[in-house]
Amino acid sequence: MNETRSISRHAVAVIGGGQAGLSISWYLTQSGIDHVVFEKERAGHAWRTERWDSFCLVTPNWQCQLPGFPYQGPDPHGFMLREEIVAYLDAFIASFAPPLLEGAAVRHLRGDPQHGFMLDASDGIHFADRVVIATGGYQVPVIPRCAERLPDDIVQIHSSTYRNPDSLPPGAVLVVGSGQSGCQIAEDLHLAGRKVHLCVGDAPRVARRYRGKDVVEWLHLMGYYDLPVHEHPLREGVRDKTNHYVTGRDGGRDIDLRQRALEGMELYGRLLDVRGDRLILADDLALCLDQADQVSESIKTSIDGFIAKQAIAAPEEARYRPLWTPPAERPQLDYRAAGITSIVWCIGFRTDYDWIDLPLFNGRGQPSHVRGVTPVPGVYFLGLPWLHTWGSGRFSGVARDAEYLAEHIKS
Repeated sequence: MNETRSISRHAVAVIGGGQAGLSISWYLTQSGIDHVVFEKERAGHAWRTERWDSFCLVTPNWQCQLPGFPYQGPDPHGFMLREEIVAYLDAFIASFAPPLLEGAAVRHLRGDPQHGFMLDASDGIHFADRVVIATGGYQVPVIPRCAERLPDDIVQIHSSTYRNPDSLPPGAVLVVGSGQSGCQIAEDLHLAGRKVHLCVGDAPRVARRYRGKDVVEWLHLMGYYDLPVHEHPLREGVRDKTNHYVTGRDGGRDIDLRQRALEGMELYGRLLDVRGDRLILADDLALCLDQADQVSESIKTSIDGFIAKQAIAAPEEARYRPLWTPPAERPQLDYRAAGITSIVWCIGFRTDYDWIDLPLFNGRGQPSHVRGVTPVPGVYFLGLPWLHTWGSGRFSGVARDAEYLAEHIKS
């Protein structure tokens, strides 16, 4: 049967209805530029459906600076809960009514010699002169292939589908990964009285507060969040770094895995493989914990230097002293004997750009761009981690990037 599909044309097509896509829509709306925002689910989908019940921001509310819509709530130094984040996004959307196409998934993007670019979407065919890809950098949940060797009676979920301790079956829980999600989910389970086994990784940590201020506020005053990627010591390599773990829970505090170990959380090195009823582990737990502490202490050293240079009156504070040292490394874990009935995989996401048929990527399959401007004229990326600065993929810095690309489009 022949299928009749609608065809439309736009000056700019924005793909993705998260904070990045909505931010550039705000600037394009202010400039009176015709555009449309494609969102395959509902705007802000990840915040609504891919966060656990107790989720909260790890950055203070005052850093929420969407264009024309800074945080105006009663607790600027607090940390919004998931429902409050969704409400903030919904209020931002209501403030300017972006041209959203919700439930419209872009399945294929390619160049078109007559019309600029063609977008094959679930609601029809669209043509556009310019395209902004604002789908972020976290599309496909990562679960290692060794998980396939675990028996069917072990419940396995990814961090994006974890909701609360009661959603998992009775028994001990193995959390794999010690980035922000892994540490926070392990704490969520631990505080609910669940027996938790945590396989750590190489994620660094950071103190919540130091010498009278939130560390985020110190780094803001030091200009760290304005540092462009090309001036960072790691250059583009910083895009591959794991985020520091810390939490906004309980008003904001450190996550100290050593303290949790003293309370009964079982810590292990990296998970290497699954063989029968045994999990094969790396003997690097002590190294991972030490390196995470060293990063936290190095940030404090930078803050000390800034305080001294600026002659700031700030209270003195003793440095962190490890509360617990791992015993002899354990090369394996018998998950049956440990009573583990479920696993939460917290080892991140990978990107999915298979739907893009344009020469936009480098040899590693990553977007090739300079501050979001790609080698293909008229195509842009927005909302990626460290697209330009630390805040590029966050509420704190995405507006600056969106404004830059909007001006580029206007010119």
